[in-house]
Amino acid sequence: MKYFKYQFKAMGTPCEIQLYAESESHARETANLVINDVSRLEGLYSRYREDSFLSQINRYAAKAKKITVDTETAGLLNYAATCYQQSDGLFDITSGKLRQAWRFDSGKIPAQNTINQLLRQIGWHQLDWNPPVLDFFIPGLEIDFGGIVKEYAVDRAASLCIEAGIYHGIINLGGDIKIIGPQADGSPWKVGIRHPRIPNAMLQTLSLTHGALASSGDYERFILVDGIRYSHVLNPKTGWPVRYMSSVSVVSDFCVVAGSASTIAMLKEEQGPEFLQDLALPHLWSNVLGKDGGSLMPGGVC
Repeated sequence: MKYFKYQFKAMGTPCEIQLYAESESHARETANLVINDVSRLEGLYSRYREDSFLSQINRYAAKAKKITVDTETAGLLNYAATCYQQSDGLFDITSGKLRQAWRFDSGKIPAQNTINQLLRQIGWHQLDWNPPVLDFFIPGLEIDFGGIVKEYAVDRAASLCIEAGIYHGIINLGGDIKIIGPQADGSPWKVGIRHPRIPNAMLQTLSLTHGALASSGDYERFILVDGIRYSHVLNPKTGWPVRYMSSVSVVSDFCVVAGSASTIAMLKEEQGPEFLQDLALPHLWSNVLGKDGGSLMPGGVC
């Protein structure tokens, strides 16, 4: 069995497929299946494309109209509804509108009245989701699958590999990771968790033979003003960035679960560690005070 690696860019981030296959043709064919499916999902749910289905949904939302969605989109909305409930309204896919105030390339903090105006058009409670119909109560709402769809794509990619007869590999879409199976000799894959404050340093390195890993943090997109870091993780109730957790990583069977759990923990701020503990999934967190905790074992096999 031979080792192959394929790199590509999708969903605005570098992506990588590593796998073992009997032949180069088998590996390339499988990689193409994955790349094409990731591209398909990006085409459907990108907020940057006017021709995406997400943009179509948001055009209906802008006019407070109803729209009927397909089975795949319904599955994503069902998961979003569950996250909203389990996070006490903190994980809210209508909160993307806050990007209009928080422009992380500007170096400026938005005015409170700007945030207040946007908050009026944010809230899952301001729409009705009765599958397969999505009904928007007020004009100006919009939804954004940014916190779900990339992780969903990772899980799909791993499933496509297994269906194609690949049982040893790893999918990495911009740091969202799913293990297809151990390396060909049975050894685990080494996966690093980035340190939130030291560039190019790892907080921990894990040895994974199965499962998925996702992380959320304040270290990739942020504004630094008067020594205060304002991250891109925004509380949909206040309109302001979270300020307690610097990074959260979660291991789960599914990347979409790991991703939403890490985001919810960031949003819960001081209550994040307790939320993670109750979730009973392997995790690691760091806060802005330099403290860390969790139940991941350095170098341990998960």
